[in-house]
Amino acid sequence: MDRTISIAVDTGGTFTDVSLVDRGTGAFHKAKTPSTPDDPSRGFLAGLRRVLADNGLGAEAVSHVFHGTTVATNAILEMQGADCALLTTTGFRHVLEIGRHDIPRTGNIYAWVKPERPVPPEHIWGIDGRMTHEGAELAPLDEAMLRAAVADIRAKGLRSVAVCYLHSYANPAHELRTREIIAEEFPEAQVSLSAEVLPAFREFERSMAVLLNAYVMPKVSGYVSRLEAQMAGEGIGGRLLLMQSSGGVTGAGTIRNEPIHTALSGPAAGVVGAGVIGRQAGEPRLISFDVGGTSADICLIDGAEASVTTEGRVGEWPLGLPMIDIHTIGAGGGSIARVVNGALVVGPASAGAVPGPVCYGRGGTEPTLTDAHLVLGHLTPRLLDGEMLLDRAAAERAIETHVAAPLGLSVLEAATGIVEIANANMVGAIRVVSVERGHDPAEFALVPFGGAGPLHGGFLMRLLGMRAALVAPEAGVLSAMGLLHSDLKKDFTRTCILRAPDYDLARLEEVFAGLDAGAREWLSAEAIPPSGQEIDWVVGMRYLHQGFELTVDWPGRAVTREALAQAIEGFHAAHRQLYTFDQPEVPVELVFARVSARGSLGQPADRAGPAAGPMPEPSEVQQVWAEGAWQDCPVHDRRRLPAGARLHGPAIIEQLDATTYILPGQVATVDGFGNLILREA
Repeated sequence: MDRTISIAVDTGGTFTDVSLVDRGTGAFHKAKTPSTPDDPSRGFLAGLRRVLADNGLGAEAVSHVFHGTTVATNAILEMQGADCALLTTTGFRHVLEIGRHDIPRTGNIYAWVKPERPVPPEHIWGIDGRMTHEGAELAPLDEAMLRAAVADIRAKGLRSVAVCYLHSYANPAHELRTREIIAEEFPEAQVSLSAEVLPAFREFERSMAVLLNAYVMPKVSGYVSRLEAQMAGEGIGGRLLLMQSSGGVTGAGTIRNEPIHTALSGPAAGVVGAGVIGRQAGEPRLISFDVGGTSADICLIDGAEASVTTEGRVGEWPLGLPMIDIHTIGAGGGSIARVVNGALVVGPASAGAVPGPVCYGRGGTEPTLTDAHLVLGHLTPRLLDGEMLLDRAAAERAIETHVAAPLGLSVLEAATGIVEIANANMVGAIRVVSVERGHDPAEFALVPFGGAGPLHGGFLMRLLGMRAALVAPEAGVLSAMGLLHSDLKKDFTRTCILRAPDYDLARLEEVFAGLDAGAREWLSAEAIPPSGQEIDWVVGMRYLHQGFELTVDWPGRAVTREALAQAIEGFHAAHRQLYTFDQPEVPVELVFARVSARGSLGQPADRAGPAAGPMPEPSEVQQVWAEGAWQDCPVHDRRRLPAGARLHGPAIIEQLDATTYILPGQVATVDGFGNLILREA
């Protein structure tokens, strides 16, 4: 039997979203199952069984299973990783404690406290041996000292070991030898090398990356092994591929060794899905806006793909690995509304999945953003095709008790304030990825998704003057759909500092050749034929004496003076875009080279959209509080809307996985793919 079925499983805090596509026909199906936070693999298996049963398919039809996971993310955010050891160069034991001489932009210079590190100083060992920044050995590795340290690590029961020696990005010989010695002395240990995880300069960021990799490795590798065992037990012979923070998937073997690449696994898949919707709607300039129960993830897509950064963070800690440039705030459907010092605050505290919003009837007592939407009539009193009924009276009582009465407001005024404050927080987050980086949001279309995203899409489009909002038929499971459209991807990076005016191009050519060969070797090992392989070269550049760099595409596949000149001009342009000025009279340094390998798995055919037809009557009409008065608001079933349908606000569109609210003065049309296109009337 031909294997044409691909399944995507995206694990969230409340629900596990599952999508299935027939790559030949584009037929698409979706399902939701409750997440199982104690062991996410149980929710993963339940999702696989559910979507196969719903479609009458056997396990033998599955070619690939794509997965977006939060296991690494949660381990870092909750500080629930493994007890680790760190081996570093003598004299550098306190690099992590020193960190950087800055504080978060929202921090108070007098009150901010440096976050706890993932490893205490007593679990860090300094080892004699030294390389120069050019890779020459200054002092040999002290193997006797190393063996004694490994014996101490073993005695302390630290089974995950990170290794980060000075300048190992230039010459990894000491780190490679260290792994051999650990294998001899402590074969049960799991080892992470900075020369493999992040072969780049800056000791703090490199140490943090390899340490976080070791920190999550036992948990993630065990989780991946359970998934593979479950798939085998179900008779699914298709390959397991996991989403990385950079926006591409890779095999389970890679993730076992470098699990830190899944730190932004779920949000990255959503950005890929937003890009698919933008392509279908003919909108290449997008801002993706993913709102779940706890947080909102925002990303700007200017062209074919989202920008990638090496200055991202996971929780309190920097992570210098390539990742999609996503900005996250604590604003979701479960965000709690409270009165603090006489002011109304919404989030970042969340009711989460348990107990959840008050209207869910699961024990929640504090009002949330979802409760406010229900009270204002933006939601119908049912979710999940009627499987979950919402208690509006309970939501009203909670808002009255905790917000309206303390502020001397009516319930409707308080609920309106809750939604408006949440919208203001979301607008601020969108401006971070647009205005603060030289982009006008009015030139972009918004792609709201996640369970709560389409409720806010119309508000944000209006507040920011955006030209449209695109709501996909799969809005509530768009991250899972993005997984189905993902390619294999892996980045290969090496620090290579070249200075003006001569620039050692022979050295750069050697570096690019090595990275390119490694990328092609990886693609071949992943069984990607040459016709499906794509290689991109990029460099990091900065002005002389700058402490940061910008990533610039390297033109072509040849290292020439002409290509260098074009890359430098691209750097000037990027600097102007980001900072409004450039300095062409200042010498430009080339800091690193990177090769991005992409392997095509074959894009699924676009799903068939709805047929054209007459506009159906609404399933019901309810009251919505808008513009200071109650107004009639028709409610439509998304599945019944034909291509070409036009809906004038106020209107509500229900579907299994999300609810879309169209404001008065807005109009939504259904395109040929079934996407809702919201615009101002």
